[in-house]
Amino acid sequence: MFQTVISALNEGFVQTLKLFVVTLVGSIPLGLIICFGSMSRWAPLGFLGRKYFSQGEAITRALENGETVKGRDDAVLTADMARNRARRCKAWGRLLLGFRPISLISRFVVWIIRGTPMLVQGFYLYFAVPQLMQATIAPDFRLDIITASILTLILNAGAYSAEIFRGAIQSVPKGQTEASRSLGVSHGKTMLKIVLPQAVRICLPSLVNQCIITLKDSTIMYALGLPEIMNQAKVYVGRTMDSFATYTWVAVIFLAITSVLMIVSSQLEKRMRK
Repeated sequence: MFQTVISALNEGFVQTLKLFVVTLVGSIPLGLIICFGSMSRWAPLGFLGRKYFSQGEAITRALENGETVKGRDDAVLTADMARNRARRCKAWGRLLLGFRPISLISRFVVWIIRGTPMLVQGFYLYFAVPQLMQATIAPDFRLDIITASILTLILNAGAYSAEIFRGAIQSVPKGQTEASRSLGVSHGKTMLKIVLPQAVRICLPSLVNQCIITLKDSTIMYALGLPEIMNQAKVYVGRTMDSFATYTWVAVIFLAITSVLMIVSSQLEKRMRK
């Protein structure tokens, strides 16, 4: 009984493994990019923000010292007018210094991916995006089901991995970074040699857990018609009505793969503790 099921689901099993491997290869670099993007402090209008903020600080110091503050056309401002101007300058300064487009875009991507179901994302990429492209710039644009499934899984796993990486990096004590910078070590070397090795040890259990979730979530793509193991199992059950053996074997396959991942994770953690 099980031998027939195994031979029938062999193609779907291979497709699931390929999907999982490609997702891992794509999602981890994407997660790192989104992570460092969300932590980016680049502010293109920062020079204006610093200018406005310094103006506000100068007005505040002048008021504290009892000096007069001049406005446009050298008109002397009253104390209330000067305070209001100082507040406006500081507010504009904070706003411009806080405008970090790379960080905002990265956080927006994470917000979208984490806030919508994976199945909706899959249908959106497979149906909505091609329709939009055909109606605007590419009338012949098509997205095959395998590409749509891979993109969905990579985007989803990448967004969650980015938050895992960000949490691990931010959990490293800031005193270590400050001590490294005070010794003249560049920011890049500090991240590479001090922060990231510790962050890897911290994030490894959560990252392996995310890999297991991604493997199991790959079965959702059968709703798009992807010929992975659940799709093949459904077809086989519809043909033979052998639900017990079919779904038991599917469960055993996923248990075996996830167990291997957990064992590898445990061995890596032990080596990193040495």
